[in-house]
Amino acid sequence: MYELSSVVLIAFAAGLIDAAVGGGGLIQVPGLFAVLPQQAAATLLGTNKFSSFFGTGAATWRYARKVDLAWRLVLPAAATAFVFAYFGATAVSFVPKDWMRPLVLVLLIAMLAYTLYKKDFGALHQPSRFGRREQVIALLIGGAIGFYDGFFGPGTGSFLIFLFIRFFGFDFLRASASAKVVNLATNLASLGFFIPHGNVLYHFAIPMALANVSGAVIGARLAMRGGTVVIRRLFIGLVVVLIAKLGYDAIKPWLA
Repeated sequence: MYELSSVVLIAFAAGLIDAAVGGGGLIQVPGLFAVLPQQAAATLLGTNKFSSFFGTGAATWRYARKVDLAWRLVLPAAATAFVFAYFGATAVSFVPKDWMRPLVLVLLIAMLAYTLYKKDFGALHQPSRFGRREQVIALLIGGAIGFYDGFFGPGTGSFLIFLFIRFFGFDFLRASASAKVVNLATNLASLGFFIPHGNVLYHFAIPMALANVSGAVIGARLAMRGGTVVIRRLFIGLVVVLIAKLGYDAIKPWLA
């Protein structure tokens, strides 16, 4: 009972944060590993993805009802993200994940510096013309981020938000909403890998999914009410946390 109540509370908090700006995995994955240390890593990751899929789906639905999304860009990005997320998951056994950490850390620092330097970055919704060039860029973004999410994962939502603002002129609210659609596709692709391999603890995953949905609905509502200013602050805070976590992970072997 203690384990179930703990993971349900963790899933609620993760859904709330993830719906606004992404990063729910920073809460839910370590929480699962802490509460259920006896379970295999793949099983915990599969349980996390099952819960996250429903929370992300609820947030996507909330945003789609209230926010105008550029579906001509978002759907191609989601489609390529779905395909490449599965490739990323299968590539895990061939390429050491440790190779990714320094690169991702550098990219996050650069992204944070750019966001802080550009005070108006994501403040206004000034979308570019959605022509063939933009659709190609959307396909490339979806493929790259999809593969990254399937292979490594941390910061996927933050990267998507940044890229949607940088290349398409979205504000933070619409970028966050668009990122949810792509994240939904990558979560579905990951489940296509985890479920057939029996890597989901359904007696935990189903209650977690319900809690994640509840948190996501509240988080999306708060984000839409607070608008771009609130999401920008949450985005900056999340990126700082990601940098701190990945930086600590990088130096941890030297501290032992």
